[in-house]
Amino acid sequence: MLSEKIVLNEERGVSLTVYVPDISDEMSNMKVKPGILIFPGGAYKFCSDREAEPVALRYAALGFNAFVLRYSLNEYAEFPTPLNDAQEAYDLIVSKSDEWHTDAKRIAVCGFSAGGHLAAALGTMGNPKPYACVLGYPCILDSTSDILAKPVPSLEKYVSEQTPPCFIFAASDDETVPIENSLKFSLSLTENDVPFEMHIFNRGGHGFSCADDVTVSNEESRAKCKDAEYWVNRSAKWLKELA
Repeated sequence: MLSEKIVLNEERGVSLTVYVPDISDEMSNMKVKPGILIFPGGAYKFCSDREAEPVALRYAALGFNAFVLRYSLNEYAEFPTPLNDAQEAYDLIVSKSDEWHTDAKRIAVCGFSAGGHLAAALGTMGNPKPYACVLGYPCILDSTSDILAKPVPSLEKYVSEQTPPCFIFAASDDETVPIENSLKFSLSLTENDVPFEMHIFNRGGHGFSCADDVTVSNEESRAKCKDAEYWVNRSAKWLKELA
């Protein structure tokens, strides 16, 4: 596997880590793969390790080239700086798609919590936009600004017919980012005829990542969110089936 870290902005600590599995003649149908650009959560205050490399490796095992962006945080997190980071990373992947054996027309984004806000921002406000968005318990509404490093725009207001298809997952017992965020975003998608699939799990709380024993080490938390592990394989299948 090719794994390298590319510094996009040293002062702000912005970097892109690349995970591109080796090409093999034994798997000729996988010489060019879809890509997925991952934005970890962390309230725009830090980038969660649990929502970074473990997620990338899961997607890599499912046939994707994966990329993790550590974007501008804290004093540098004022919008649209993180969005500019995301756009730069996306554009870089497109420009290096031949070198990284990635289908430039099938690069999706995946974000968690504040990273979900960033993924949804790229899907609604970016140019060009990603192929699709996978949004995990995303911050969408400006009311979440209270828990974030800097105020954020309400992204349901920016959904249009040009917004790419979205896959949304969250838990109804999330006390950190209320489920209202996902529901209002899905309503805007419906109003603009944007295809989406949404999974609201009965239990899971906030920040369950892949909901497996790698990303959730506490046994009590693992038992609470174990059913949510389904989202990883389902989202990969959904991405591959998009027309």
